[in-house]
Amino acid sequence: MEQFQTTLGQANLASILIFFAFVAVTLGITYWAAKKTKTTSEFYAADRSISGFQNGLALSGDYMSAASFLGIAGMVALKGYDGLIYSIGFLVGWPLVMFLIAEPLRNLGKFTFADVVAFRLRQKPVRVASSVGSLMTIIFYLIAQMVGAGALIQILFGLPYETAVIIVGLVMIAYVLFGGMLATTWVQIIKAVLLLSGATVLVILTLAHFNFNPITLFEQAVAKYSDAVLSPGGFVTNPWDAISLGIALILGTAGLPHILMRFFTVPDAKQARKSVFVATGFIGYFYILTFVIGFGAMVFVGQDVIMSVDKGGNMAALLLSEAIGGQLFLGFIAAVAFATILAVVAGLTLSGASTLSHDLYVNVFKSGKTDEAGEVRVAKIATLCIGTLAIALGFAFKGQNVAFTVGLAFAIAASANFPSLLLSIVWKKYTTMGAVWSIVTGAGLAVILIVLSPTVWVDILKNPVAIFPLKNPALFSMAAAFIVGVVVSLLKPEPEAQKKFEDEKVRTYLGIGAE
Repeated sequence: MEQFQTTLGQANLASILIFFAFVAVTLGITYWAAKKTKTTSEFYAADRSISGFQNGLALSGDYMSAASFLGIAGMVALKGYDGLIYSIGFLVGWPLVMFLIAEPLRNLGKFTFADVVAFRLRQKPVRVASSVGSLMTIIFYLIAQMVGAGALIQILFGLPYETAVIIVGLVMIAYVLFGGMLATTWVQIIKAVLLLSGATVLVILTLAHFNFNPITLFEQAVAKYSDAVLSPGGFVTNPWDAISLGIALILGTAGLPHILMRFFTVPDAKQARKSVFVATGFIGYFYILTFVIGFGAMVFVGQDVIMSVDKGGNMAALLLSEAIGGQLFLGFIAAVAFATILAVVAGLTLSGASTLSHDLYVNVFKSGKTDEAGEVRVAKIATLCIGTLAIALGFAFKGQNVAFTVGLAFAIAASANFPSLLLSIVWKKYTTMGAVWSIVTGAGLAVILIVLSPTVWVDILKNPVAIFPLKNPALFSMAAAFIVGVVVSLLKPEPEAQKKFEDEKVRTYLGIGAE
């Protein structure tokens, strides 16, 4: 097989046209949604009018980020079997969300997951702490998406990196500012359909070369790169690292603010469960596709070409689409990859805006007393601030390896948000101070350990040896958050919170009084 020659890096007319068509359609939807978005419920939760199936598609759209599509396919192409650890980790979190989190969250919450944690505890301290956990998760997630967007447009459209970041920022601000959750939901649904159909066609075209037998594809990969590509241990060599990474990916899913926020868009708990069921099906199917795409890129494009275009392998799926379907198909897949980033950034921005306006402005500064118009106005100002911050972060982290920021976002979500969310739902003796210290410990320790880990201490700060040996801190930071939450709650009981637990239990399981 001769060396594959790529045209990536030159402006691709097809991808530019398809991308602008996507933006035009979604801005049209935003204009339609803007007419229906006046109240806080409409802005944050699409007036709880989204069906379980629609929300399931939107959830999968929110979750299948550029890290999923570009990152995992690239990881499989370069590392083989071990790339699957990310696919499985990202997927396994969903049944946990369905059985443990979805129903209580929908019955107890209003707009953010802090509503659930603060349900029977003192509002102000809990909301301030959970806002810190939420915003840290959102910011680290945003860095990865914005830098990814800049690099992607630079390669595809031949535009300067800075211009690319500004375009993403402005379009995303328009979605959220004018259309709120309704527009964001439909952008996610369209993007999920495009991504699933694009990846499906890519896999069909790949397997067509092997008589639709994946075994033949794997045999070709082994013939080209030895049987190491089908053996575990090539990427994550330390078993403790594998466990810690797995914990972050699985339990981090149940603590991502922009994912948890989606459960408030459906009318009741039954639809919340249905939406997770639908999302799990689509996401599981998608991750199977990324595995085939990764091996297809390994065979048709080759690891050397993939690494020459992007050291992290992030362009493997795009290179495969060009190798198999030519310029036009590359244009379509590239536009879909970019739409993916745009939609995820919009979801993150809306989540951040709701944290700033609903949790901090209304429930902390205004002590729960505010008018609807005032809250929506603050949410829109917050959207502008987060959008501007996202553009600034995109500039600041130009050229950085952003893989660790996604891992860090999941580690913070698993350490800061998940323990407090779970304990507030299931444990009667959980207290306000227990929640606050649990969140602060989880978030703080996750960040400190990531900085001391090989990913930052050695790779970025160029020190010879890492102080903390694991690449992902979730095993320690999440355990510490649970322990601190339990110990602090037992040391200083809160009878008031225990009394309210019975009321909370009725609403959790029966949905009586749910908004």
